[in-house]
Amino acid sequence: MKNYTTDKIRNLSLVGHSGSGKTSLIEALLYKTGAIDKKGRVEDGSTVSDYENQEKKRHISIQTSIIPIEFEDYKINFIDSPGFFDFEGEVLQALRASEAALFVIDGENGIEVGTEKYWKYTQEINLPSIIFVNKLDKENANFNKIVSDLHIEFGKKVIPLTLMLGEGDKFEGIIDVLDKKAYTYENGVKKEVEIPEIRLAEVDAVYEEIIEAVAETDDSLMEKFFEGEEFSESEFIKGLSQAILEGTVVPLIAGSSEKEIGLTQLLEVITRYMPSIDDEAANIGFRVKDGYEAFTPREDGPFSAVVFKTLADPFLGKISIFKVLSGTINKDDKIFDVNKDEELKASNLFFLRGKEQIKTDKLVAGDIGAFSKLDILSTGDTLASKDKPIEYKPIKYPKPVLFYAINPISKNDEDKISEALSRLIEEDPTLKDERNIETHQQILSGLGNVQLEVILDKLRDNYSVNTEVVEYKIPYRETIKGKSDVQGKHKKQSGGAGQYGDVFIRFESTDEEFLFDEEVFGGAVPKNYFPAVEKGLEESLVEGPLGGFKVTGIHATLYDGSYHPVDSNEQAFKTAARLAFKKGIEEADPILLEPVMKLEIKVPEENMGDVMGDMNKRRGRILGIEPQADGSQIILAEAPLSEVLTYAIDLRSQTSARGSFSMEFERYEEVPKEITQKVIEDRS
Repeated sequence: MKNYTTDKIRNLSLVGHSGSGKTSLIEALLYKTGAIDKKGRVEDGSTVSDYENQEKKRHISIQTSIIPIEFEDYKINFIDSPGFFDFEGEVLQALRASEAALFVIDGENGIEVGTEKYWKYTQEINLPSIIFVNKLDKENANFNKIVSDLHIEFGKKVIPLTLMLGEGDKFEGIIDVLDKKAYTYENGVKKEVEIPEIRLAEVDAVYEEIIEAVAETDDSLMEKFFEGEEFSESEFIKGLSQAILEGTVVPLIAGSSEKEIGLTQLLEVITRYMPSIDDEAANIGFRVKDGYEAFTPREDGPFSAVVFKTLADPFLGKISIFKVLSGTINKDDKIFDVNKDEELKASNLFFLRGKEQIKTDKLVAGDIGAFSKLDILSTGDTLASKDKPIEYKPIKYPKPVLFYAINPISKNDEDKISEALSRLIEEDPTLKDERNIETHQQILSGLGNVQLEVILDKLRDNYSVNTEVVEYKIPYRETIKGKSDVQGKHKKQSGGAGQYGDVFIRFESTDEEFLFDEEVFGGAVPKNYFPAVEKGLEESLVEGPLGGFKVTGIHATLYDGSYHPVDSNEQAFKTAARLAFKKGIEEADPILLEPVMKLEIKVPEENMGDVMGDMNKRRGRILGIEPQADGSQIILAEAPLSEVLTYAIDLRSQTSARGSFSMEFERYEEVPKEITQKVIEDRS
């Protein structure tokens, strides 16, 4: 692959609903431009983009894949991202590394949830977009309905630059509105034909929409438009590019990756009109941290780059994918990892095309490349020169909302699981792995069940770590509502050295986890035994009398006791304290506490009633409702953790995947008596 200058590089994320044909489109473009000799198929697991074993097995994209394509002296880095919502972190990475988004829409299914979701997101971040309506050769495809629906949902700024010749299985070609020419395709070969006379008025009407949109980008062009003058080619290209950058125009291309229709037009629109990183108004997804001034994105400026994706291959080692944001990096250059404060050597420098590594000697601003064998690098790290450092803000990933308790099957699996999971989390930062010290369970959490199942399969297939999913144990706690005043006495004096410890302790509740006080007068218990009493009580907090859960919120006051001058010792007083604790907690109205989570649930207006009703059934409380600019609503709620363990799956089902939520721990709260009894029975 030859080297390209910054102005000849385009970066586009492929986004859309799962199954819309993103990966198939990439495969067709690779074939069309001569990068591959034969088109692979998702169903066969033979595509360039979906090369990972789990992708082949499941026939879905799971991770971001970089696919550079060369076309007419341009290089287009397509960033193929998953359509399945469990892998949202991958989509956010891809969009951040792009100057534009390419939406792929299924010609039969039309606007689906994935299209809606990421359309809203790209609008929020002002990312220019282009739409490719794929699969228009299918029997039930309806291009006109899709365009109409797009206008209703997203506005008239969606403008088709191509129209169809034929429909469904009779789809044979397109009309290029910009050139006012028609083409048919047979076995991928394009042939120019006359525009049907009946379609001329339609072509002229769409062309006028485009001209008007171009005119609105500049006062002088608007003046020309009103005077009926034609724009020069340079004026038109500049005006349409500006309209796309400003988001007032979203070009739409009709086509079929299967029949290779519309592919050339798509590539032409991308290279002519979509922005490069050095366009003045280009949306650069990486923002510098406070205290730094952004570098101009040009080749001859200071070097800076961000690692936006990590691949942790168990055989090839770590691969760090980065985007150059300014300057140039050459093979064997010294680079500085700003986050790690380490200087490194760029010895293994290459482009990625799927899993293929294409060696290169340099990358310029706007291009995407990769390092291997630089294990110190992590996703989000900023790279620069040591004498001119800069640092970019990290991406905010969605927090985990679904939790699996997992057990390694064998001792061998237990020894390897931590390292394997840390590598997989490097690949996907939306995952989290932790050991719950109260329930002694290993908890793997993420955004959805498919994502977590993929991780368990990767553990087995890639790292030979076998696991099982077990019942998630809620970390209940115990406390007291009342007060008690008890004696704890430990006496053992039968033969040999004796044991004697005697304490009187008051127990009451407190907002703190544990408080210990003493009010002993007259040396009834010597001071040197106070720490032993406190230690005995602290050790008793580990297991309460109701269900053996951790005890919290206890204020214990040692106020009297007795000792033996020979048989008393620290161990005896620790034991006496434990006896007092058990008796004292049982007499002080013990109750069970459960973790309560705070939720922010974003749902469409039409799902509000169902979602709120369901939350009430989960013992939840609705705290408020916040209308959003896009017409959706955010429901603020609280609910017990035990009731929302599978909420990620349930909410997706309730809202046809249009709803989303985040949750975090809020506090512990008393469990209702009828549920307390069931928890204790299940525990026994």
